[in-house]
Amino acid sequence: MSALLKNYRIENFVTSQGKEIKELMLTYEVFGCELFAAPIVLVNHALTGNSDLISEKKGWWKTIIGEDKLIDTKRYTVIAFNIPGNTYDGTFVEDYQNYTTRDIAQLFIDGLKGIGITELYAAIGGSLGGALAWEMAVLEPEMIKYVIPIATYWQTSDWILGYHYTQMQILETCDQPMKIARMMAMLFYRTPQSLQLKFNRTKTEDGSMFNVASWLKHHGEKLNDRFEITAYRLMTHLTTTHDICRGRGSFEAAVKPIKSTIVQIAVDTDWLYAREETFKTSQRLTALKISNQYHEIKSIHGHDAFLIEFEQLISFLKPIFN
Repeated sequence: MSALLKNYRIENFVTSQGKEIKELMLTYEVFGCELFAAPIVLVNHALTGNSDLISEKKGWWKTIIGEDKLIDTKRYTVIAFNIPGNTYDGTFVEDYQNYTTRDIAQLFIDGLKGIGITELYAAIGGSLGGALAWEMAVLEPEMIKYVIPIATYWQTSDWILGYHYTQMQILETCDQPMKIARMMAMLFYRTPQSLQLKFNRTKTEDGSMFNVASWLKHHGEKLNDRFEITAYRLMTHLTTTHDICRGRGSFEAAVKPIKSTIVQIAVDTDWLYAREETFKTSQRLTALKISNQYHEIKSIHGHDAFLIEFEQLISFLKPIFN
């Protein structure tokens, strides 16, 4: 847990399912320029992420955020909230079924307003973080100049519903739930071509197992050591609740009020969030005369390409942050 964590208390929050939360502590970190001295960029973390964006050892987006980097901390103020229950701040959430991505997005908005932030230059995130950016764009259609969802959709697809149902079954029935769930997930985050290039059927030095199996075992054990199963259940559940149309009718009705520019970035080999659906969304936004951009990462690495193909990501976003 970072010593830089700040707190904002939220009281009497009612979830979209009608559950009243008497008190909840939002934690967050601020990087770069002092608040209100520069344009503000919100970064939403993905499923196993947290507010640590740029620390040398564990900062998960330190390649694109920092001094003289894409999102230059000498020119921007960068803020990152922890999804309540990710346990990075020591907070556990057992009743995860009561929360949706819309609730988390609303909590982030309430937190921003609570500390005096009424407008954002950009809100960016990959996977679950991008889904939260979509929800925020609809909840506050005039608050954010650039909404940048990466490797995600505006609505949970049947493929994602099925994938995460299987993940939850592993969590509920397996004797090593976190380890096995993560091993299965890593296969879906990459592609057959990515793993072939990386391992090419090689074995460990002692010849006891294939390197691909050793790699999967390592990632399973690593997550098991650093992440709590309550957090994994919560985050897995959240990815199944994402739908900006819920209670609003059609996609067109949900997005029509948006004044932001929507910058979608897909991955051409993403198994989880197929680029075709993202491209269709761009066409629908264009038909509604909503300012938007569509970019596509070319990679053999699948969904994880948004954490690997930094040069392409920077080339797409440089005009926005330069």
